[in-house]
Amino acid sequence: MTRVRGSYNLRKRHKKILKQTKGFRGSPSILYRNGNQQLMKALQNGLRSRRLRRRDFRSVWITRINAKARQFGMNYNNLISSPKGIINRKILAQLAIFDPEVFYISLQGLKS
Repeated sequence: MTRVRGSYNLRKRHKKILKQTKGFRGSPSILYRNGNQQLMKALQNGLRSRRLRRRDFRSVWITRINAKARQFGMNYNNLISSPKGIINRKILAQLAIFDPEVFYISLQGLKS
């Protein structure tokens, strides 16, 4: 009797990889070896892009806060470096856009 290498588990592992590579162009969606390499690369790219997105959003928040703070006679640097400046940038940016009155009140609180 011949030796069976992997058989059920091997097929199951290959199917799992090929299921994840569905939608890739060309051979990576059909062939296991190419698909596995392409999947590893895609997962790395996804992780890198998520980190970049967080970085980009943070810079957008800072720009929005600075623009709105300058309208009220203050700048971002003084706002954040003030002793009471421990505040969430995301929330502050949303306040600056959607509720400028509350943003102005919070600026006054941080200024004093």
